[in-house]
Amino acid sequence: MNFFKMLVSTLACAITTASLALAAAPADKAGATRQLAPPLAPLAPLATAPTAPAATPQAPPEVDSSAVLPPPSSAAQSLYSRAKTDLLQIRMLLKNGRSQSTVGSGFLIGTSKLVLTNYHVVSQMALDPDVYTAEYVDTDGKRGPVELLAVDVLHDLAVVRVNRAGTGFFTIPDKLATLIQGQYLYSLGNPLDLGFAISEGAYNGVITRSFYDQLMFTGPINSGMSGGPSVTASGEVAGVNVSKRRDGELVSFLVPVRYAQQLLKTVAAQTAAPKDFNPLIGAQLLAHQAAMIDKLLETPLSTKSMGPYLVPVRESDQVRCWGRSNVKAEASFTADTISCRMESAIFVSDTQQTGHVSMSHQYVHSASLDKLRFAVLATTLFKAENLGRGKDSRLTGPRCTEQFISSGRLPLRAVTCVRAYRKFPGLYNFTLLTASLDDARASLQSRLDVSGVSFANGMRSTRAFLDTLARGAKP
Repeated sequence: MNFFKMLVSTLACAITTASLALAAAPADKAGATRQLAPPLAPLAPLATAPTAPAATPQAPPEVDSSAVLPPPSSAAQSLYSRAKTDLLQIRMLLKNGRSQSTVGSGFLIGTSKLVLTNYHVVSQMALDPDVYTAEYVDTDGKRGPVELLAVDVLHDLAVVRVNRAGTGFFTIPDKLATLIQGQYLYSLGNPLDLGFAISEGAYNGVITRSFYDQLMFTGPINSGMSGGPSVTASGEVAGVNVSKRRDGELVSFLVPVRYAQQLLKTVAAQTAAPKDFNPLIGAQLLAHQAAMIDKLLETPLSTKSMGPYLVPVRESDQVRCWGRSNVKAEASFTADTISCRMESAIFVSDTQQTGHVSMSHQYVHSASLDKLRFAVLATTLFKAENLGRGKDSRLTGPRCTEQFISSGRLPLRAVTCVRAYRKFPGLYNFTLLTASLDDARASLQSRLDVSGVSFANGMRSTRAFLDTLARGAKP
């Protein structure tokens, strides 16, 4: 298709220039043209900032009486008394003034000086070591320095080293515990920076809607408990506290311990910790996007009918679709929408998540508006000019191309914008907007957003999307 040849030629040159200009002024941020469906309720990372909640983008909802943990059972009391010596709070500090930035939890492994926690707890130190450092605080109030050894961004895990050894309570053996749905688990950490605590809940299976497996824990976990362990009644580590649903009650998630097992093996094999974690994080994100796009496009995109049009969708364990209509007696037009979104994304920093795909369609039609007024309406809804207006220092400015093309007997106006990641060379965000041009009183407007992908996979995704848009067979 000539459009794609033109796009590759135009963008390849533009992106090369953008990637070299990493010290340029903050670029415009690609803004959404419209929200076609209510977004799925986000997961809330459990690390927390001890300062004003408004300063932390991932801060959970306001704390109320439901955030207070219930009194522990005798089993929980026994576990906590044996485990508390090896529990730690992990604090991120600004080097300039050593003021506290965020806090999470962690736990010592065996009798070593290694501590397992979440990547998102130590992400500031990993991404900006010249700005942030870290310290630990144990249950006796003793403090010490933290050295970052390894990160697994895809599973939200990290290993750090401290200047004290564990007692051997928390171990991760080669043969892991077998969990049965409904059995009790006990999560430990420092919720809301109030003090160390233990909470009881039940294991309720493996969640497959995220790209990587997570365990569902129906128990009270609050911000600040990120990186803390969740153990069985016998003290075997089952998972690592990682997130909770903002819109649910006692719906929390754990990283399966097998991923921690793999990361600890990586630490055992390395001779020294990386001096710069950004290349390692970039490599992990590149590996993820390759698997993500292969999974997304392993079979042709499905289609759904919207009026006379066929639109691409993908419904799977990782991607869910929603629809709605604004049909109202007083409305001068009708707008039907379908929106498909991945249920998870990869946390990079408190202001950036990536490795995500969404696609949406809006079919607008009117029997009462004349052609001119409908054209104004369709143009207003398209809003391609809004792309890249916001500021985002993490990305270069958008490089956009516009073309009029034909796909599946459907003439389209297509605008594609690409932005490069400043810290992670080889990664890009793609946005594709299209609008149908075949009917003076109807408009199909579609959008594809793919974040954190290689240039080749961004092109591959937009091509598959465009090739599936079509006008249905005539009656």
